[in-house]
Amino acid sequence: MKKITLIIALLFMVQLSIAQDTCLGATAISGSGIYAVGVMNGTAATVICADNGANNQTSPGPASEWFIYTPTQNRTVTVSTDIAANTPRKDTRFHVYTGSCDALTCFAGNDDAGEEFSSVATFNVTAGTSYIIAFDNIWLNVSQNTGFSFQLTEAPVVVPPVNPINYVTQTISTINSTYNICVTDINGDHLDDIAGVSNNNLRVHYQGAGGTFTVTDIPVAGTHYLPTWSMAAGDYNRDGKTDLVLGAYEGLSILKSTGTGYTNITPGDYIFCQRTNFADLNNDGNLDIFSCHDIAPNCYYLNGGGTDQPLTFYQANVTPGAMKLGIVRGNYSTLFSDFDNDGDTDVFISKCSGVPCELHRNDGGGIYTDISAATGLNQMPIQTWSSAVGDFDNDADMDIIITASSGAHNYFRNNLGTSVAFTNITAGSGWDTNNSINIDNVTYDFDNDGFLDVLGGGNKIMFNQHNSTFAPVSYPGIGTGAIGDLNNDGFLDIQNGNTIRFAVPNTNKWIKVALQGIQSNINGIGARVEIHGAWGTQIRDIRSGEGFEFMSSMNAHFGIGQATTIDQVVIKWPSGLVDTYNNVTPNQMLLVVEGATLAVNSFNNNQVFSVYPNPANSVINIQLNENSNVILKSAAIVDLSGRIVMTTNDLTQAINVEKLATGTYILSITDTNNKHYGQKFIKE
Repeated sequence: MKKITLIIALLFMVQLSIAQDTCLGATAISGSGIYAVGVMNGTAATVICADNGANNQTSPGPASEWFIYTPTQNRTVTVSTDIAANTPRKDTRFHVYTGSCDALTCFAGNDDAGEEFSSVATFNVTAGTSYIIAFDNIWLNVSQNTGFSFQLTEAPVVVPPVNPINYVTQTISTINSTYNICVTDINGDHLDDIAGVSNNNLRVHYQGAGGTFTVTDIPVAGTHYLPTWSMAAGDYNRDGKTDLVLGAYEGLSILKSTGTGYTNITPGDYIFCQRTNFADLNNDGNLDIFSCHDIAPNCYYLNGGGTDQPLTFYQANVTPGAMKLGIVRGNYSTLFSDFDNDGDTDVFISKCSGVPCELHRNDGGGIYTDISAATGLNQMPIQTWSSAVGDFDNDADMDIIITASSGAHNYFRNNLGTSVAFTNITAGSGWDTNNSINIDNVTYDFDNDGFLDVLGGGNKIMFNQHNSTFAPVSYPGIGTGAIGDLNNDGFLDIQNGNTIRFAVPNTNKWIKVALQGIQSNINGIGARVEIHGAWGTQIRDIRSGEGFEFMSSMNAHFGIGQATTIDQVVIKWPSGLVDTYNNVTPNQMLLVVEGATLAVNSFNNNQVFSVYPNPANSVINIQLNENSNVILKSAAIVDLSGRIVMTTNDLTQAINVEKLATGTYILSITDTNNKHYGQKFIKE
């Protein structure tokens, strides 16, 4: 009798194994539980679903194992191989289908959302509908193909919120350059344009009224790289036109404006570029060029300023005297932001290739200190090609969502002023259940409700719920791209290839702040913009380069919900100057010229010095204040168009301004620690 029972049991096991080898014979599973997947030797899945992670393949695995699940109630379901039963984890992939075996329709799936390339996906299911789950062996080698388990977990349905913002999709056939990954102001009118790059050609769609565009092709002579990895924009030669950095496998190229056209500069230094940026690394008022290096320490070019803007190459930990901003491999994206609110720009580096993320504190004088371990931001194991940095809780400091390209997301709140600077608040935030991974993740206030949202993977936007939690809202086919206000209506649009998703305005109000630097770099990159009102304080840092690949608008964009006024707009420039506007009307673009609100008879230099006489006719004198212990090094006089009209290194003598035209100027002074001070004066 025992022998017969054993034979029956063995036959049942064989039937079970055979049963899950085909779609028609898929093993039926029901309810929450852990289920065994046998050796992969069944019929291969021929339909490959999208949203399967950073390593999604268009080809099927050689073999699959099949299951069918029919819920009895509407549920939110999670399928995961990232479970203790699989120790160590295996590199799994699965697809979820609806329909019949001869007409499968993709519904969900995942490749690498779990630890060590295991798979996790969460999706809503409908009672009575059958869902076919197929695991394949695209990544399993022979030694690993010994079976594993997966867990199916049922939970009450998570109902997404009503769409906070809707989009109208428009295809523009003339956006057809080889790389169409840049939305920013190109011609200096502070309206966002679209820039596309091909070999020897820059095609610009200049924004006109009502979202119309004028297309202009600008030839670029010589051999230059294409932005196979990323693109950044900024006016580094201060001529009022935007220059572009193109990051490639072999190095980078610069398309430099000549006023009437563009010329190509390709320095020739080997960099396996990932994210590229413009940033004023040494705070001298000139934009420098930074590039992440995939397989070696990071690199940058310091801008020598002057007429020719000579570029000097540095590599961290290699070039003597180089700033140590990422001295090991795996550097994928950089976000320049003031994390400690001390007025200078720190650097967060998203890392891949098996090394932890890095946060570098700017200590001045070109010294950066790696505080990743001290702040708990050196996350492992995780792969992240980009991260979302912004003030998600509107408490006037920058938080970080380390968004995964493989593994799990991590949400860190900035606790400025405490002994531990950041706290991991992922649990319960919505990021713990967001299993969509992506190489590009960016944060903007898409619905203008006054709180920053995140666009990443999974054809959805993670909308900020105003309480340190996020809720996903799906938009079929939506993906990351270059972001800006492409029809000047105050709502952010998304450009991806030749498709633009124009936001349909809701009733929320907004303000855009466009900057023109005088003493600082002309784009105001590195400036902090604050708006104060009934909501408290919102902040934006002006950056050239968000996420991993794309270049987006450099205008500071804020939503303010249903508020009817903005109590104060404050711009803190890299130079140290502060411009303040009171009682600002919403639903407008505010153009701020550096120093415009600084009264002539006051100064913004932390009481370090005074200037007399003011107004001046022939000379001005600089008088250090009695309690000041700084040593002044040099001075420049800048007119209100941003042009440097005079410089001097001798501050012991009066400065002769007799030849200056009548008007208002800014005296920009630098001390021996390269800190800047500003004072407005009038030349009579």
